[in-house]
Amino acid sequence: MIMAKIGINISTGSLQKAEMIVGIDLGTTNSLVSIIHPETGKPVALKEFNTSSLVPSIVHFGEHGDIVIGEEARQYLESDPQRTIFSAKRLMGKSYNDIKENESFFSYKVIDDDADRLVKVQVDNKFYSPIELSSFILKELKKRAEHILKTPVNKAVITVPAYFNDAQRQATRDAGKLAGLDVLRIVNEPTAASLAYGIGLNKEEEKTIAVYDLGGGTFDISVLRIAGGIFEVLSTNGDTYLGGDDFDKAIVQYWLTQYGITTEELVNNKQLVQALRLRAEEAKKQLSSHDSFEANWNGEQLKISRATFEELIRPLVDKTIASCKNALKDAGLAADEIDTIVMVGGSTRVPAVKNAVSAFFGKPVHDEVNPDEVVALGAGIQADILAGNNKDFLLLDITPLSLGIETMGGLMDVLIPRNAKIPTKAGRQYTTQKDGQGSMRIAVYQGERDLVGDNRKLAEFNLTGIPAMPAGLPKVEVSFLINADGILMVKAKELRSGVEQEIEVKPQYGLTDNEVEKMLLESITHAQSDMQTRALVEARTEAEQILDVTEKFLSKNAALVSSEELAQTNTAIQSLREALASEDKDLIHKKVEELNEISRPFAERAMDEAVSGALKGKKI
Repeated sequence: MIMAKIGINISTGSLQKAEMIVGIDLGTTNSLVSIIHPETGKPVALKEFNTSSLVPSIVHFGEHGDIVIGEEARQYLESDPQRTIFSAKRLMGKSYNDIKENESFFSYKVIDDDADRLVKVQVDNKFYSPIELSSFILKELKKRAEHILKTPVNKAVITVPAYFNDAQRQATRDAGKLAGLDVLRIVNEPTAASLAYGIGLNKEEEKTIAVYDLGGGTFDISVLRIAGGIFEVLSTNGDTYLGGDDFDKAIVQYWLTQYGITTEELVNNKQLVQALRLRAEEAKKQLSSHDSFEANWNGEQLKISRATFEELIRPLVDKTIASCKNALKDAGLAADEIDTIVMVGGSTRVPAVKNAVSAFFGKPVHDEVNPDEVVALGAGIQADILAGNNKDFLLLDITPLSLGIETMGGLMDVLIPRNAKIPTKAGRQYTTQKDGQGSMRIAVYQGERDLVGDNRKLAEFNLTGIPAMPAGLPKVEVSFLINADGILMVKAKELRSGVEQEIEVKPQYGLTDNEVEKMLLESITHAQSDMQTRALVEARTEAEQILDVTEKFLSKNAALVSSEELAQTNTAIQSLREALASEDKDLIHKKVEELNEISRPFAERAMDEAVSGALKGKKI
């Protein structure tokens, strides 16, 4: 067995110049930017005179192509709900399968063309990925920071929930790149929050802390051990689909029941959804300091008491406490062994939440720092460390450029993002494109561009001996491991048969600082065109797969399709083939949608037929 060894130059991982590096909290509900104040040396959230530091994470697309972000976009939530996107962070790295149970929550159109593909949002005839939507918010934050600081801002630290998986972290990096930002580090929100409280800044200090983070759309609890300025995450637990949005949803459901509004009415009336959701958000905020809430809406008196609200959200709060128990169990600790509890996220302002967390840990919680700003302030401190202004912190060795493999259409699929701490490992599953395919080429690349042709090739080998199976059935796991010496080892294994391959490649010398800098600069300069190219390649790949599946289905199930349906389907197939020749990914998506709509009824009939055939003669 031969091992793949590829030398990666780790020494080039820190490429700072004397320029401003900002900390960004890209939140579900609000986002903000922070820096270390040059005079006080303290982290501050950037804001214009007499305004809030918070930028609502809302994007509105006007009828004539104009885009507005933040507070300006909020006004359209009710008046133009289908063109106003909120909570895009909830869609990051998610497939339609992940979010289908909560689809009614969104007042805009989330595309469900394939349950396992990453979701897209449709506005008129344009299709946006959550990465693009998040990049609009990051662009606004960049513009705002540059206006306040009167200096260009090109480098940033962006925070994510500790619970975010690889796909969600990569999506956040891509959004930053698309916004014209060199993302120096993706930092866990609990680590950032701890830094904001000054925990870990004293190298003599040793503490075990719990960070309870309940934001608009995500919840996580992290247990950290801090010693000698190094943060060690002992355990994390949580839910990437639980937050203040769900408190709002509970109030909306309560009002629906009270006023006899059906779910069907809600699904068909997006304006009603938004109106109730916004009133519910008002109610939640008011009930943190009052015993009741009342508002006039469409002639109806919307009412809710604090006691009712706390009863409604109790299952959600209990869910977070169950996560706390699991995090402690995974860390091998008891509640009384936690020295400090830090509260993060606007939803921790709800008294019922604070009381439940305090009761569980048996001590008062820390919420002195503004819970909306605490993560961004910590990101600012981390940015300052990366800028080399705080020498007391040890930054572990990191990979200077992203590492990944080539996938369909010549795209780069990143397995280990740049600035990942080493040693590190990552793996992902792939499958075959053609029936009976017996081998798979694994090509390893280093770089930040979306097309492998623009990156640096490190290695290539063939995984052979894959048993003949239909396309999509084999499961090939490709794993990368970078050891403490910065050597990359690559392995591919077909999981169903156990066939595996490893290869030795002559060590490649690391890139110089200038070469890495050039590659990073090119990735930002070409981010927009790279994203458009990737989107077009992905749209074409998806279209070709759907054409293939539809044509195979028709040849096998002709008896189940009427002549009228067959004619409609053939017309849709022809339209999609014509769209494939274009450079317009939105047109391709539109034609895919149309083909899906036409083929869905007879695909369901075929499924019913298959099920009834399988059950024939059997008693249930």
